Amino acid sequence: MTLHISRTRRAVAVSAGLATAAALALLPGTASAASTGAGPATARAASSTGPELSYIVNVRPGQGNSARVRRAVEQAGGSVLQAYDRIGVLVVHSANADFAKTIRTVKGVDSAGATRTAPLPAQSTTDVGTPRNITAEELRTLSAKAAPGEDPLEPLQWDLKAIKADKAHEKTLGSSRVTVGVIDTGVDDTHPDIAPNFDRAKSVSCITGKPDTTDGAWRPFTTGGSPHGTHVAGEIAGAKNGVGITGVAPGVKVAAIKVSTQGGSFFYTEAVVCGFMWAAEHHIDVTNNSYYTDPWYFNCKNDPDQKALVEAITRASKYAESKGTVNVAAAGNENYDFASDAITDPASPNDSTPGSRVVDPHECLDIPTQLPGVVTVASTGAKGLKSSFSNYGLGVIDIAAPGGDSTAYQPPQAPATSGLILGPVPGGSWAYMAGTSMATPHVVGVAALLKSQHPYASAWEIKALLALGADRTPCTTPYDIDGDGKVDAVCQGGTFYNGFYGAGITNALNAVR
Repeated sequence: MTLHISRTRRAVAVSAGLATAAALALLPGTASAASTGAGPATARAASSTGPELSYIVNVRPGQGNSARVRRAVEQAGGSVLQAYDRIGVLVVHSANADFAKTIRTVKGVDSAGATRTAPLPAQSTTDVGTPRNITAEELRTLSAKAAPGEDPLEPLQWDLKAIKADKAHEKTLGSSRVTVGVIDTGVDDTHPDIAPNFDRAKSVSCITGKPDTTDGAWRPFTTGGSPHGTHVAGEIAGAKNGVGITGVAPGVKVAAIKVSTQGGSFFYTEAVVCGFMWAAEHHIDVTNNSYYTDPWYFNCKNDPDQKALVEAITRASKYAESKGTVNVAAAGNENYDFASDAITDPASPNDSTPGSRVVDPHECLDIPTQLPGVVTVASTGAKGLKSSFSNYGLGVIDIAAPGGDSTAYQPPQAPATSGLILGPVPGGSWAYMAGTSMATPHVVGVAALLKSQHPYASAWEIKALLALGADRTPCTTPYDIDGDGKVDAVCQGGTFYNGFYGAGITNALNAVR
């Protein structure tokens, strides 16, 4: 989220997200009802009590209706909060410490695991880093510098010019028939830059894993609420209305899909699954995913709990894509090389007692960043170089976009003064932030412009057009972003595809030509 390494983000010749955008087979949901027996495991009554946790139970495709598994869940000491039968995923609460072990032995269950290591409700922490707000005096001064046709703060948005969004806006602002879903910390729909384009009917809170459509449930929490989702929404679809900033696609609609706990602290699996399913069922054209799924930065498939979490979100994201949704995710802010054989994960699980572990990123996945079909975005600064913090890796990064960087490393051209990204924050103000979280909305905005131009295009086609329209950017070699004489990251690949920039830096003008 910020220039500092933040837990909220936001993942060979061509990577899985854009270039293998071929018809991803929809994971079968649960088949028609079969036998009613729950299997021998349910004979063991829940006896080992502990704190109530949330679990994901994935029903094996083709193994009968989930109703049978629901009975097994109850007999194992669990209660079903929400069933996503189309993808065979159940969200379950249980205080039985042996619940996951028990339910995994039930016939028809593919995998199951706890989504957290802390009891319900989750413990909250504050966001890492603080956005720098624009003062009232700055706003007055800057407004006087705006050229005719520009919003008051647009001269400070070097990022729009970097992807030629200013030129694209001369042709189109995007279609109001296109809706982007911001799967994030919530969106302040009362902000003057967001209100004109906000889609209330497609907004929701998913924080429990079950959709909550109560009016305003999609907004950030009033106490300890995070500005992250509001900033992201404004970068995508901030209205061109003579107020504040301008979004990449200022004519499209934006919906809030809130998936984080209070303070924007935790994005748990059940909430993320709910978010993707909501997007699928409500005709969301593009989703923005600037986060990683807690409590594990990397989810290892050889761990039964973590394996279940990867499976559930994979099913949900694939289902959304099968419905036409393009899912775009941030690469993360730790300067990790996803193409390496080993990465030290120092902070998992982050909701209880974290420990340090060495993982293989080919086997232990950052989700949704590394999921199949997801467009993974790296960040660049005002000089067009990989941001100092941005994760990278050949075969993982699909595309790059401006996410900001230290002004000392990559200063912008005047009249812009900060190397960070300016956007709206709750309460009617604007602030600078940086991270791959800020890069992802630029790609999402370009995808929304593409969908506006090609309303009947499939998700695969929109992803292909994103790659084709990107500005080819060769590796930065050597990469010494802070100028201390030491190489800070090593880029692999060529001009047409590499581990720093993927297919290149996204280009809004190409999207509308």
